[in-house]
Amino acid sequence: MSANVSAASQLRVNIDAAWAIAKKDMRIYYLKPPPIMFGIMFPFVIFFSFAIGRNVPAITLLPGLLSITIIFSASSIGPMVIPTERRVRTFERLRSAPISAYSITLGKILSGFLFSVAVAIIPLIIGLAWLAAQIVSFTGLFLGVVLPAFCFATLGILFAMLPTENPGDIMMALNVVRLPLIFISGLFIPLESLPTWGQAVAAFSPLTYANDLVTYAFQGKTVYGVLVDSLVLLVFTGAFLLLSARLERKFKK
Repeated sequence: MSANVSAASQLRVNIDAAWAIAKKDMRIYYLKPPPIMFGIMFPFVIFFSFAIGRNVPAITLLPGLLSITIIFSASSIGPMVIPTERRVRTFERLRSAPISAYSITLGKILSGFLFSVAVAIIPLIIGLAWLAAQIVSFTGLFLGVVLPAFCFATLGILFAMLPTENPGDIMMALNVVRLPLIFISGLFIPLESLPTWGQAVAAFSPLTYANDLVTYAFQGKTVYGVLVDSLVLLVFTGAFLLLSARLERKFKK
């Protein structure tokens, strides 16, 4: 009984520590230029540069806008925060605190997750107010925002584990992954319109399943199904967490 109480108490301490870390990051870093540029301005510029002039209804482009916003906003906080804290040595102080490494990682992920959910409100308002979009499935919208936001926040943490004190180095490496994902994931060309090899490549992108969920939320259609989309995003999240933990142990030595 005492062991169970002790485990529950330690879990509460770790959760409280993770939330404290997330709140600190939100207060300090959300309004810094890198998150605003890479998390808000950059995805909108990319989207509209490829969407303007296309002979398709604007409403069909809304899922792509929301998906791009989520991947960029969620994955931009960790790569900016962790290298900055390495440079000023606050990250080392966190490591020496009497909390688990999982608490630190979870806190950093939460800060990216919450930033992404907040930023996702912008294209959602645009779609509902300006494009007269209608939400067909609130469950699809919830899953299409929450699961991808958490998944791509872990992707940002994975890259943030690279041994550098310069956020720009990580952002450059991260964009090598993020930008190709946009063009292979069916955001601008429906998956069913892609050739067979294109559909096969798209299946290896977590953004494909995120966009499929958001498309279902607004259009009521899905390629893979809500359950498959959700499970695959959880698998990607777990893989990113595992890889980030391995990188953290490798470069900590």
